[in-house]
Amino acid sequence: CKILRCNSEYVAATLHLRGPGRGAAFCTALRSYSLCTRRTARTCRGDLAFHSAVHGIEDLMIQNNCSKEGPTAPPRPRPPASNSHGFESLDICNYERSFLYKHGRPPGFQHCAAFGDPHIRTFHNDFHTCRVEGSWPLLDNDYLFVQATSSPVAKGSNATVTSKLTIIFKNMKECIDQKVYQAELDNVPAAFQDGSVNGGPRPGGSSLVIWERSPGRHVEIRADYIGTTIAVRQAGRQLSFSIRAAEEVAQAFTEEQDLQLCVGGCPHSQRMSRSPHGRGRVPTETARALCREMLPVEDVYFQSCVFDVVTSGDTNFTMAAHGALEDARLFLPDAEKLHIFQ
Repeated sequence: CKILRCNSEYVAATLHLRGPGRGAAFCTALRSYSLCTRRTARTCRGDLAFHSAVHGIEDLMIQNNCSKEGPTAPPRPRPPASNSHGFESLDICNYERSFLYKHGRPPGFQHCAAFGDPHIRTFHNDFHTCRVEGSWPLLDNDYLFVQATSSPVAKGSNATVTSKLTIIFKNMKECIDQKVYQAELDNVPAAFQDGSVNGGPRPGGSSLVIWERSPGRHVEIRADYIGTTIAVRQAGRQLSFSIRAAEEVAQAFTEEQDLQLCVGGCPHSQRMSRSPHGRGRVPTETARALCREMLPVEDVYFQSCVFDVVTSGDTNFTMAAHGALEDARLFLPDAEKLHIFQ
């Protein structure tokens, strides 16, 4: 399927067209884009990016009063390939292909998660349990802003849980419009706030997509234009967040963006011990037995599960820790770092 070549030729043809005088040249570029997609229709009919491009072209032609009949631009000559992957590999809205083309190797990835109390697994495999009541940024970089809002797990408890998640995918050139995703307890939608399920009408709009894994309980957001995948889950009365981010994306921030729980973990003043003190709502041994059913390895996920069940009395927290472990199994670049022991 050659749809990525059609996309990149259209982007190159329209990149410098600005202002009211762009009409005729813009329509020519759209007709050329349409012709290119028709030529690829046979091999691309099962490709999501192809169908997104076809619908996007129709909308843009209507918006710009372009006729379907008229001149088209000859295909641009393709520069010689500098390696065996060829020029098509350099697709601006496919981060992994573009990185491979530029560097001759696949990119590195990092994993962060926030679940339960909340417990934070940072990009550097540090693990903290936090009290962080209110709103705190998990990520704040050039591409993403993720904020978690926490509230007490139970009346009179120091422990908190994530009750709301806000994720902002920042506007990016030819790829996506800015998109905001928001989840709250009992409302984990399979769409962005504007009702869309992708990055919008731009040529690379299909490089940001939401998939519903379990209705109202688990969504996955794939942001191929930045090589990033995010999972949002609800288990019991808490939300959890997991991310697999390209290293370059995770590290794209300035000194001013210094408070990010995924980068530095919880501030020291907000860290808690995972040894439950005082009277819990469930006996510790009962909690351990429940958690062991879902988490046979007694690592930090197991410890977190025990802490959450004892503190809250909610056995659904076993599912929160199990879901976080499953996400880590999928998202971690190094399987040997799956379990953390403290």
